Amino acid sequence: MIELAEMVRELREQLGQAMAGTGPSPLRFDLGEVEIEATVTVDRTAGAGGKVKFWVVEANGEASVADSRTHRITLTLQPTLLAPDGTRHRVLISGDETHGER
Repeated sequence: MIELAEMVRELREQLGQAMAGTGPSPLRFDLGEVEIEATVTVDRTAGAGGKVKFWVVEANGEASVADSRTHRITLTLQPTLLAPDGTRHRVLISGDETHGER
């Protein structure tokens, strides 16, 4: 399992790589809303300053968390490219097809 925050960081990094990607094709895609659906478990630490953490369950690891409560959540993210001057710009992505991509 990985933390939900780590999954979002990894998504941000991969979208950044797609934005920076250069290839022989001038074709680029506007990046609209990104919707993520994940099965998570919730872990709460005890104490006055206790925190709640969300752990993303791997597809093949669901049997290992059978004793834990799982929840399905959907996140809708609206990616924005923020310039140093504070202006927001459209996000364009590119990239080659990856084996097994659908």
